[in-house]
Amino acid sequence: MPSPLPRLAHVTPAPLTTRTRTAWSPAPGRPTWGIVLGDAVRVGALVSVLVAAATSGGVAVALFALVLGGSMVPRAAGAPAWLDVTCGTVMLAAAWCAVAGLYERVEGLDLLVHAVATGALAALAHQVLTRVGVAVSRVRPRATAALTTVGLGALLAVVWELLEAVGHAFFDDSIHVTYPDTVGDLAAALLGSVVAAWLAARAAAWTPARGLA
Repeated sequence: MPSPLPRLAHVTPAPLTTRTRTAWSPAPGRPTWGIVLGDAVRVGALVSVLVAAATSGGVAVALFALVLGGSMVPRAAGAPAWLDVTCGTVMLAAAWCAVAGLYERVEGLDLLVHAVATGALAALAHQVLTRVGVAVSRVRPRATAALTTVGLGALLAVVWELLEAVGHAFFDDSIHVTYPDTVGDLAAALLGSVVAAWLAARAAAWTPARGLA
């Protein structure tokens, strides 16, 4: 007696080298405005590294160098133009707010940046994993996209708080690592990750093979 359940077609995955090479190639049809704005943000990050080297200490230089390296990931991963520009802009703005001491002077700015930055980076991380074939599911694409994105955001938030603790202990004791500050940062980051997960789930419903692309 034949089974009443539908049979899933067997799909043979492409070799890892092929999938990696394809995933890290620029996305086709990338709009000109996305290339121009994304590269403008990267140039801004490079200039910020040079300005920090001339006017600030090693912590600021390392921070902007991290932003510069991070801003290269969306372009290399072939991320959508809006995600490329958003991630680079948010990271650069967050770094300048830290160097300028705005987090101490503007109440709530720290939580806002944590929410927006973590959400954007979680979406980017999901984009990268999707393009290399790690976070793709043809059975439940929306659930896979949502859970992967929110999990990545939570992981990024925890790693960032650990880096802040290390920075406070060994490099700059002005970095806030109090218990209320850490809990507030994690809560804001989780909220941003949930929003990003919702967007990823909606996008996966339209293009399950590429997530946010």
